[in-house]
Amino acid sequence: MAKPPNIDGILITWGDRLFYPGNRVVKVSPPPKLSGDAARTRAAVIRKRIEATVVRRAPQVMVKVTGGGRGMKAIAAHFRYISKNGRLEIEDQRGETMQGKDSLHDVADEWRFGGSLIPDDAEPGHRREAFNVMLSMPRGTDPLSVQRAAREFAQAELVDHKYVMVLHDHQANPHVHISVRAESRYGKRLNPRKADLQRWRETFAEKLRGHGIEAEATRQATRGRMQNYDPLWRLKAREDGRLRTTRPGSKSNAAARATRAQAVQAWMHVGRALAMYGDAEDRKLAGAIATFVREMPIIQAAAPQKGAPEVAPQHQPVPIDIGPHR
Repeated sequence: MAKPPNIDGILITWGDRLFYPGNRVVKVSPPPKLSGDAARTRAAVIRKRIEATVVRRAPQVMVKVTGGGRGMKAIAAHFRYISKNGRLEIEDQRGETMQGKDSLHDVADEWRFGGSLIPDDAEPGHRREAFNVMLSMPRGTDPLSVQRAAREFAQAELVDHKYVMVLHDHQANPHVHISVRAESRYGKRLNPRKADLQRWRETFAEKLRGHGIEAEATRQATRGRMQNYDPLWRLKAREDGRLRTTRPGSKSNAAARATRAQAVQAWMHVGRALAMYGDAEDRKLAGAIATFVREMPIIQAAAPQKGAPEVAPQHQPVPIDIGPHR
């Protein structure tokens, strides 16, 4: 009788593709293997993320770069905006808090001269001297927990950079604005890319969970979503009537379709393993995965044939029945 496959191994293999796609796959022979305890620990972490995503439907964190100043006038204007012209308390990288217009002037002077000089005005095309970051959670999340998690996020991800942060809890979604000086005290410049933003989301979610807040940072593809978010410059251009081009509201290029299809395939492998070789709790989790996949927007918006998700031409459709095969 054939030995059933190792569920922990399947969870690690396919769970990594769902939740940690940035991990590099190093092709060596023989392939490295985790020890028994390490494999069980890794599989347990992935199982928790699966449960949070498909069973509890944990809130997704939002971390995005909303812009950034190229000159000190623009940077100081953002200080005034996030602090409501000094009325809200701001906190810097040292943990010091301050309030009032005079404090904003002091921070601006510290940034202007604390490193390479930041001129008042910048020439067109000049590099950004600051980045504006917003960390947000859905309505109902405790604002102070969001603030604490944002503080710990900044201490971990923006080390050696000057930054100020302000909590906004007067709107529907509690969120924290962070303005960070691009140049660190060692001269290294911040230049956040897509992979950095995903890592920032992971870090923020981890810090929130440390304060007892249910939070996840699952990729859109893993959740079967395909929304195109407009960058700040497009939003502002649309408001001012200057936007001359439009773009689709969803990601529909071949690469995006392939990524979503691969995510659905990974869910299928995990669900089938749990359904066919797991215990009662595993089979229950497999059922939750099947429901989650059926409810994915890409499945709902798929072609008329039932159960065929949108996929790139080079990929075969993945069935959504993940129950055990008799």
